[in-house]
Amino acid sequence: MSQFKRRKFLQSTAAVAAGAAAGPFIWVKDANAQWSSTPEKGAKLRVLRWSRFVQGDIDRYMVNVKAFQDKYGIEVRVDSEGWEDVRPKAAVAANTGAGPDIILSTNDDANLYPEKLVDVTDVCNYLGAKYGGWYPVCDPYLRPDGKKWIGVPLGVAGVAMVYRQSHMKAAGFDTFPKDTDGFLKLCKALKEKGTPPGFALGNATGDGNTWCQWLVWAFGGKLVDTNNKVVIDSPETVKALEYVKDMYGSFVPGTLSWLDPNNNKAFLDGQISLTNNGISIYYAAKNSQDPKVKEMVADIQHAHFPIGPVGKPSELMQITQFMTFKHTKYPQAAKELVRFLMEGEQYNPWMQAAIGYVSQPLRAFEKNPIWTVDPKHTVYRDGAAIMLDNGHDGPLGYASAAAMADYIVLDMVAEASSGNKTPKEAAERAEARAKRYYKL
Repeated sequence: MSQFKRRKFLQSTAAVAAGAAAGPFIWVKDANAQWSSTPEKGAKLRVLRWSRFVQGDIDRYMVNVKAFQDKYGIEVRVDSEGWEDVRPKAAVAANTGAGPDIILSTNDDANLYPEKLVDVTDVCNYLGAKYGGWYPVCDPYLRPDGKKWIGVPLGVAGVAMVYRQSHMKAAGFDTFPKDTDGFLKLCKALKEKGTPPGFALGNATGDGNTWCQWLVWAFGGKLVDTNNKVVIDSPETVKALEYVKDMYGSFVPGTLSWLDPNNNKAFLDGQISLTNNGISIYYAAKNSQDPKVKEMVADIQHAHFPIGPVGKPSELMQITQFMTFKHTKYPQAAKELVRFLMEGEQYNPWMQAAIGYVSQPLRAFEKNPIWTVDPKHTVYRDGAAIMLDNGHDGPLGYASAAAMADYIVLDMVAEASSGNKTPKEAAERAEARAKRYYKL
């Protein structure tokens, strides 16, 4: 994405700020939500976080970090890496006992090395009591034993269907399809009109994993059952892969190598008219200086993923969290920084500045006016409320985190889509790969 100057950023968010003034933030503070902590003297912190797709995110994040530094006199260094690059760096930090004090990770990475992470139960209990509680999906990711928190949820990078309304109507659809049958028809109709869809099939942490998991779950497939027995080689999975092979025929060429930035670029370049993404495509169009891209703003729409044969939502969002490593010399300072960034005075303006690219993990923040100041934002509000966790149906842990990190489901979908393997062969290979991690 292009980098936007601070002046342009402030102009683009003026309407949001006006909305905030008209509708102040409201949350119920629990009288028992008390916090007391004394950071270590001379503390210095290093934070590694994923790179922004929305400039307002990093702009406001750094404003909040500076406010913390000014208040506590604690130096904080913030480094950024691509979404795909954070995971290996976090693994190195865990294995070597050196590196950043805090890492903003994704999905269930914390379950790869829970013994290397600082217990943050006190921070989570305080924030949960003060801000209406955590959404239940946070528990399997960061409180796997139901008691101890191994990380603090930052939020959910919501994912939705992003499409050009005029192209959809030109293809013969007045409304976005709500089921997978209608969705496949739309994809084919868009291709026939020369405005094809495109979905990432490379090892994309966000966009690739999310839509591929949705696809399999929508047809009743799953990697494991409730007992963590690998069951991905099933008739339901094969049905999903037969469906996606048909769907892949409508895609723009090149999606097998796409990572998270590629579908953004293809959409804004006019190469595709339908993909899955966070709110970053819409944000980039609103802030673009290119007149052709600017014209897209009114035409861009968002929708929830279609419902498959299972008859209920089966969406995966990308949860992100603060992991504090035990090798830090300053665990109290690290906790204080995380607590400070999650307080409403910092969190609400940050979520606004990023126009909801990351939605709240705490219920109180769903009242933020960012979700209603523009109806195109609203679909992203409920990410944590509707998402399934990526262990579905089994419990999260080392195996689920490793399977996700190894892109087992995504690779299976890519193999079947491209015809490199038959749907049955792709499912069999995924089963064999998964069994290396799920050893009962």
